[in-house]
Amino acid sequence: MKSPRFRAIFPVTALAFSFAAASQAAPPPPPEGVKTIEIGAAAPDFHLPGVDGKKHRLSEYDQADILAVLFTCNHCPSAQAAEGRIKSMVEDYKDESFQLVAISPNDPLSIRINELGYSMRGDLLEEMVEHARENGFNFPYLYDGETQSVSKAYGAMATPQIFIFDRGRKLRYVGRVDDSRNLEAPESQDARNAIDALLAGRPVPVEVTKFHGCSTKWAYKRAKVKEFEEAWEKLPVTLDTIDAAGLKKLVANDTDNLRLFNVWATWCGPCVAEFPDLVEIGRQFENRNFEFITISSDNPSHKKEVLEFLESEHAAAGKRALSYLKKEGRTTNNYVFASSSVDELVHALDPEWDGPIPYTILVAPGGKIIYRHTGEIDPTELRRAILGYLGRYYL
Repeated sequence: MKSPRFRAIFPVTALAFSFAAASQAAPPPPPEGVKTIEIGAAAPDFHLPGVDGKKHRLSEYDQADILAVLFTCNHCPSAQAAEGRIKSMVEDYKDESFQLVAISPNDPLSIRINELGYSMRGDLLEEMVEHARENGFNFPYLYDGETQSVSKAYGAMATPQIFIFDRGRKLRYVGRVDDSRNLEAPESQDARNAIDALLAGRPVPVEVTKFHGCSTKWAYKRAKVKEFEEAWEKLPVTLDTIDAAGLKKLVANDTDNLRLFNVWATWCGPCVAEFPDLVEIGRQFENRNFEFITISSDNPSHKKEVLEFLESEHAAAGKRALSYLKKEGRTTNNYVFASSSVDELVHALDPEWDGPIPYTILVAPGGKIIYRHTGEIDPTELRRAILGYLGRYYL
């Protein structure tokens, strides 16, 4: 079972390695024949939908002497970290003959759910609209994820990657925005140096730089994503019984992980309704310092029915979570509370809880509860709380 939001926003999901490992590994190759255009090349044309509901062409920006085409996206931590500096750049050059246009190159169906562990959203156009609104973008933000034809024409290999063109729309700079991968102030303002030189009529001091960030998610990766999704659905789902002392120990959280606890029951309609969203969130953040732990308040004698439901929802522990379990001597992330006493469960989990289910809490390292919610969760609100603690940027 998958929730409507899962199907709409994260259409295909799967197992994957951590962002840190991915950032150190060789990026997947681009489609055959695609390469970054060279200095002196003409700016490829485009006709793309934007977050403003309109379609935009290259010719719309003919009035600007300098045109910067930035390939970026919603989900990449390096791209998100650069957004403030990009907005400042646009503001600082607003009185100059300069225009910046951003394009998202990614195919949303080629992104695994756990590649979104730094982001509120994926890279669908409707998600770009919300992302641009929430983050106050002061530049056009266009979508090329449907065909990726423009990204292929430019040879956009990563996000963020910037192409800067002169008055004649010849490429004069390509590479990184600057040398910062997070919120730290950059030491080398590469894109600004190129813009300043072109505005002053001077040669660009450094025309090509290495870029950093997330590789472009080309559509050919859909098959791999499907394979990973199928692998996830084959993972064993396990279930154990936990008593009050064991639950108190989990909530004390003597780890470096943020823990998401959800108390539910098979007979509880709202619990069943929200469960797919919780599994999705657990998978989204599985490669960060994060654990999703379920506590069933069903009668312990109904353990078989509880396990059947968990299996239908594919509520397995991912590879990284399994390593946490092994380290702590645990066998599962799913539990049935050993007692039918609501008072015992309340006092073991959170004395501030009044008892109704579903009940969801986020517990930081050291046992501090940083989020509480009774009733069905708002997935966006919960993601925001998780990212508020874990952060949106790669450190």
